[in-house]
Amino acid sequence: MSPVPSSTPPTGYRAVFAVREFRAVFAAHLLSLLGVVVSELALTVLVYDLTGSPLLSALTFALGLLPYVIGGTLFAGVADRYPARRVLVVCDLICAACVAVMLVPATPVAGLLALRCLVAAVAPVFTGTRMAALTDILGDGDLYVLGRSLLRIVSQSAMLIGFGLGGALLTVLSPRGAITVTVVTFLCSAAFLRFGTRDRPARAGSGSATLLRESLSGARLVLGNRRVRALLLLLWLPAMFVVAPEALAAPYVAEIGAGPAALGLLLCAMAVGHVGAELFVGSVLRPRTRTQIVLPVAAVGLLPLVVYVVRPGLPLALAALALAGMGAAYVIGLDQWFVDAVPPELRGRAMTLLTAGLMTVQGLGMALAGLAAEFFPVHHVVAACGIIGTVVSLLVVAEVRRTAPGQMSDTERRDGADRHMTSG
Repeated sequence: MSPVPSSTPPTGYRAVFAVREFRAVFAAHLLSLLGVVVSELALTVLVYDLTGSPLLSALTFALGLLPYVIGGTLFAGVADRYPARRVLVVCDLICAACVAVMLVPATPVAGLLALRCLVAAVAPVFTGTRMAALTDILGDGDLYVLGRSLLRIVSQSAMLIGFGLGGALLTVLSPRGAITVTVVTFLCSAAFLRFGTRDRPARAGSGSATLLRESLSGARLVLGNRRVRALLLLLWLPAMFVVAPEALAAPYVAEIGAGPAALGLLLCAMAVGHVGAELFVGSVLRPRTRTQIVLPVAAVGLLPLVVYVVRPGLPLALAALALAGMGAAYVIGLDQWFVDAVPPELRGRAMTLLTAGLMTVQGLGMALAGLAAEFFPVHHVVAACGIIGTVVSLLVVAEVRRTAPGQMSDTERRDGADRHMTSG
């Protein structure tokens, strides 16, 4: 009688989903993200209905980005000072409470915008804490990298689904009715995290330092490490330039004389390319190969935008944007380098700073692209972002290569070790 074959353990993304705690984190991420996107759209409509001001309506969107740098810098210490599960649940409950106050008809427009700022200031603390908690749930190897990849895929997809869902809800509900959905999603997210993940101790003791001092000290330690600083720049700077075609999609559609449907396609193209490339790299490539493609892909990822110099029609523009989105696949391998470079007791603060910086530079990139388009043709601005961004990426790639393990001098390695020792 032939022996019964043993079941093959899952690999790749299936191995990540096999971890029960990750499934809870994944569900919480999906729910809260959909809620945020729906509330952003509904709140923008509500502010416009109350004021009739396009400026205040647009400001509602901008306030989703600007407070990131404040929350990510001043409150980053929370991520390491307190148990991760408690931080995540409290962040969700704070956001649910803020959104619930938005539902009160007596809340003035200034109050709505202030509450929007508070939700945005909490977001980097939540995201950074969750990223660091993934290393506890999945380890700091390949499972962590694939877990981060899945959360990014959900983020890209939820933006598309969430705006569509928000638009559909606004056809049958009032803006405040649609915002009510967000309260439910935040509460459900908190429940998944509270009952679906283990309670683990904080990474760093509270000590005698105040939260503000601890947060700023953590930022100094993270940015003072040459290797970590180079990796952060490689995560931030390409993202600053790649947002230009999305920020200028509406004026570009007008420039080439395309219809409203073209605007939706242009806004979706980069996300489609990103999701497709991320799935391919995470599913097909081996961990070693993922790290080998980091620097080459990061160096050339913005080059597709240069095609805008000829003011391409819709098909060529869509192809260029999809390719630029695919260029973001280098981040999968970079995630592994980053978690390897940051000492465990600093991971929460480092990842909170990473999130805050990423959102801030993207907002800055959008603003600068819009400013440049006031003086130059839109297609020239996008092409220039591709050229300048490529030059900047090459400079950062060179710095990352110089700071690779085995490349730095003995003095630099000793200094880095000293900085890590003082972080306790």
